[in-house]
Amino acid sequence: MSFDPSGRARFDVTHDSAPTETLLCGFSEFGLAGLTAADYLVKQLDLTETGHVTTAELPPITPFSGGKPRHHTRLFSRDDLDLTVLVGELFIPLPMATSFADAVLDWAEGAVGEVAVLSGIPVTHGPDEHRTFYIATQDYHERRLEGVDLPPMGGGFLEGVNGALMQRGLDADLRAAVFATPAHAQTPDVTAALRLLDAVERVYGLDVDTGPLESFADEVKHHYAELAARMQSAEEHRQPEDRMYM
Repeated sequence: MSFDPSGRARFDVTHDSAPTETLLCGFSEFGLAGLTAADYLVKQLDLTETGHVTTAELPPITPFSGGKPRHHTRLFSRDDLDLTVLVGELFIPLPMATSFADAVLDWAEGAVGEVAVLSGIPVTHGPDEHRTFYIATQDYHERRLEGVDLPPMGGGFLEGVNGALMQRGLDADLRAAVFATPAHAQTPDVTAALRLLDAVERVYGLDVDTGPLESFADEVKHHYAELAARMQSAEEHRQPEDRMYM
């Protein structure tokens, strides 16, 4: 199925089955927290690839793992679970965000009733603020967030794909939310991804075994701690040059 809204950048959605009521998205953005969380959900919930998104408007990338290539933006679902997960490994530039959101949601029109995005944002607060926050339309809040212990994000702006999807939620009969958590620049920020998964579990009542990802988070944390220690040690042992200036 192809879409070319208003002559803008074109994205093609190819699918084997219709989407479900809920579309949950993780994109290639800051810290890769949302992408990591979405990809982990696919594996832990044993979802099957049911479609993908392509475009000729952006420089092509073809991810691969274990020698096997895959589409950069993929859709996953399962017959007995009312959830479709979008895993987007291709970075969508700001000028193309609306076209991408329109293509996905036009394809999903009539089937998807709500869309939620898992997102990492640059760290601007202290450790106490390392929580998951929400930005949600009123109908999403009434449907999913009543009684859930998640704080709203105080203020700011959504841009890119997140902003475009939320705008559709404001303009159309579509419940929409973005779950955002502070993430660090080193990728992937697995700890941030774990916070997003915790929010998904609470909001959607899913049972996700995060043990393997927690172990990986410890490995990543240990790696960066060792790297920082080596850099600090090298700096401390660097001898100043013995020069005299007249």
